[in-house]
Amino acid sequence: MTPHHMRVQIGPAVFDLRSPFADPIQAARTLYRDYPLGLDDEIYDFAVAAIPASPLRRFLRPSLVFEADHMVDDIVPLDASLALLGFEMAINLQMALGYRRDIVLHAASAERDGQGILITGESGAGKSTLSALLSYSAGWRHMGDELALLSLEDAPHLKPYPRPIGLKNRSIEEMAARAPATRFGPRLENTVKGTVQHLLPPVGAIAAMQRFAPPALIVAPHYREGAEPAYYPMSESACYLRLSTASTNQLKLGERGFAALVSVVRSVPAYDIVYGKSEDALALVDRLWTEHRR
Repeated sequence: MTPHHMRVQIGPAVFDLRSPFADPIQAARTLYRDYPLGLDDEIYDFAVAAIPASPLRRFLRPSLVFEADHMVDDIVPLDASLALLGFEMAINLQMALGYRRDIVLHAASAERDGQGILITGESGAGKSTLSALLSYSAGWRHMGDELALLSLEDAPHLKPYPRPIGLKNRSIEEMAARAPATRFGPRLENTVKGTVQHLLPPVGAIAAMQRFAPPALIVAPHYREGAEPAYYPMSESACYLRLSTASTNQLKLGERGFAALVSVVRSVPAYDIVYGKSEDALALVDRLWTEHRR
């Protein structure tokens, strides 16, 4: 076993993180300080190891590669200073490619009044920023910003996967004015996506990560600088296409996965929302929520 490791629970999954370097594990312990830790006697779901890219890179300009059961081939080594980013990427890949107990969607989710909102969209559409705004500016319970879990029941529920929110570039300054400074992780510069900084969800959201919520609204955010706020109903066929495309495992779940997703599409209203300011996004969500909550 590598000399430094920790176990952390995020939603329904336990992760074992390992490295021969102390700093990446200590950084992860600090970032995940509010999550269930000290789970050495628990069976873990996924293991992720951050190891030197080569024997030389352990000592000279240290760089890391990440090993786990479910990875992709085109991941390049990362400078050791970006270890947190590598762990987050590898953890998400384990859930996206290896998790089978629920439908996994590339989406965000939140809860209010006992019901959930599902926020879908392509990378860069504004899912993480909107989920952070809902959590810190509108009284919603954060359930996830990168991956949403949808149960395989006849009437599916959203299950929390409240990992730290990955903010990028201008979103960092946007949330710095709204969230306590103590909830931010280290600022990671010069990544392939620019500047990245993790924002811990409110403590209450982490404590409630075993509390599910039936979906009552689906929105697809579209941030456009200077745009006037607007919303447009999404057809059932368009909604199904977007959610099935956003899912990393629905096809592998067979008939149960198909039936659960169809159930949501047929019973939950869905909208595209367009906005140029955060306040407009919050107002649009609030209006649609007021109209459609059950």
